[in-house]
Amino acid sequence: MLYYFFEFLESKYQIPGASLFTYISFRAAAAIITSLLISTIFGKRIINFLRKKQIGESIRDLGLEGQIEKKGTPTMGGLIIIIATIIPVFLFANLNNIYIILLIVTLLWMGVIGFVDDYIKLFKNDKDGLRGKYKIIGQVLLGLFVGATLFFHPDVTVKDQSPFGIELQSVDNLTEYKSTETTIPFVKDNVFNYSDLITWIDPSLESYTWIVFIFFVVLIIAAVSNGANLTDGLDGLAAGSSAIIVLTLGVFTWVSGNIIFSDYLNIMYIPRVGEITIFIGAFVGALVGFLWYNTFPAQVFMGDTGSLTIGGIIAVISIAVRKEWLIPLICGIFLIENLSVIMQVLYFKYTRKKFGIGKRIFLMSPLHHHFQKKGYHESKIVTRFWIVGIFLAILSIITLKIR
Repeated sequence: MLYYFFEFLESKYQIPGASLFTYISFRAAAAIITSLLISTIFGKRIINFLRKKQIGESIRDLGLEGQIEKKGTPTMGGLIIIIATIIPVFLFANLNNIYIILLIVTLLWMGVIGFVDDYIKLFKNDKDGLRGKYKIIGQVLLGLFVGATLFFHPDVTVKDQSPFGIELQSVDNLTEYKSTETTIPFVKDNVFNYSDLITWIDPSLESYTWIVFIFFVVLIIAAVSNGANLTDGLDGLAAGSSAIIVLTLGVFTWVSGNIIFSDYLNIMYIPRVGEITIFIGAFVGALVGFLWYNTFPAQVFMGDTGSLTIGGIIAVISIAVRKEWLIPLICGIFLIENLSVIMQVLYFKYTRKKFGIGKRIFLMSPLHHHFQKKGYHESKIVTRFWIVGIFLAILSIITLKIR
């Protein structure tokens, strides 16, 4: 809203300082500050409201140190993240931008799914919450919407000097065109086209590329949102790890949406994607502000309201800036947590079938609980996971040059 207001002032009256709102960097910084203030100042009021309504976490005793003490801690704290993100986005972002629209829809859609899950757990006395199949259905529907929009919407384009797509217009010797190209890390010609997955069978199948593309979008959204959900098990782990991931994606968004940086780094230039930087600024500010109350000992838990939302947002940003094949590296913490659960379950089933007694690889899964069982304090586990996350973030960023 402020974006449009100052745009009007600049065009109509040329008021000094109004032009600042034309700069993505200024609006992103303003979004960070605003979301930080909202999450830290009003976060306490939301926590008090949740406590007053007795919206507290019910703890299932798993024999973990310090677990019982967390019983009754307010949950659904993901509402703090959602509110602290959406307000700065409405204030500072260009709401006509297709990428901003997609991210707002993702934020609210995944927030509703997570909220319903938490609501069932708390008020229906059902510890399993929303059934898994309904969560998957919700994620699939979002993936279908996001995938179809990114594939068919005319504003979702790339620019290059030698296009392999449908030509739209030429500006400054660059041609803007529709394409299903994306980037893959650590290779010299780091462009990969989803159409290649079917055109090797028969070139005439290219018209069906949308099916392949949307399938991968659905898969990525479901995988990342569930990965974030599994990571939310220790105070500050999910929020801190996610802030590192989103900040890293902010770097990719910034350079991919800037013609000078993208030309210098020889990477794909994506028109209009730079606006996502404002959303990222608001989201990072909200996550860091939430950490104010979520670090050990946590005064509030994000619940599925927060964790599913975080995963969905990270997935959609990655796909929008065409860095989805970097997700295993950027979101390495989520991947490790996911794999630990999959390995534990598969190995237990295999050994039970083969030997009659189920065996385990880890003392407990997800992986962070394994280290708890080994006697590490959860603050130490969380801090070390953050350090690993920072290492993976730096490694992800240098893929811009290492090919």
